[in-house]
Amino acid sequence: MTEPGMSAAHASGSRELVLGRIRAALYGPGAPAAGASPASRAGSGRATAPAEAPVPRDYLRSHVPADDPAALLDLLHRNLADYRALVHRCTPEHLPGTVAALLDARGARTVAVPADLPPGWLAAVRATEPVPDDGTLTAARLDTVDSVLTGCALAVAETGTLVLDAGPGQGRRLLSLVPDHHICVVLAPEQVVASVPLALPRLDPRRPQTWISGPSATSDIELDRVEGVHGPRTLEVVLVTEGR
Repeated sequence: MTEPGMSAAHASGSRELVLGRIRAALYGPGAPAAGASPASRAGSGRATAPAEAPVPRDYLRSHVPADDPAALLDLLHRNLADYRALVHRCTPEHLPGTVAALLDARGARTVAVPADLPPGWLAAVRATEPVPDDGTLTAARLDTVDSVLTGCALAVAETGTLVLDAGPGQGRRLLSLVPDHHICVVLAPEQVVASVPLALPRLDPRRPQTWISGPSATSDIELDRVEGVHGPRTLEVVLVTEGR
């Protein structure tokens, strides 16, 4: 089916361009063209994917100095709060007490945690039962859990964004999407980057990534903001740094 005003030849050309790019990404620049004969697929006789013009990447990679950890942390704090996340700061030795206080203030009876969460993070928790995810927690079970505690892969200061990629201390994507209350720990300065262009090279594109900018929210219906539709209604971020 073609769009109104688009010729069949134009649509076919666009389709082949897209498929050619996919073949080139999967098989390299020597990928066979669509409909190529067996002879053209063998050895050096394989058809070559169409050459594309190089994409210039001389854009500004950061709008703030990337080598000032204190300024980046302050910027991250402001942008997280601007997205209506609740932001806390503490030193590493005060992290267990901070986590316990947040769970107590929430009245959380249960907290889901990745199986490899650093054990010290829960050392001060007394009134909340940890629910470790061994890979068998279902969405229905997580829906009955009051809170979830995870780490992150990176935090982007310019956009106030947390990135989770199912790495150490983060667990499966399901953990950060179902419970209504998410506590996310960010280790500064090592996990804080200035911008998205500086974040991408540090992430593995093959891993499942979740980019979080504030609590889940939508304004699709009559522009009324509703939180908690596609993820946690409440996001609390703990910035852990040696300097308060």
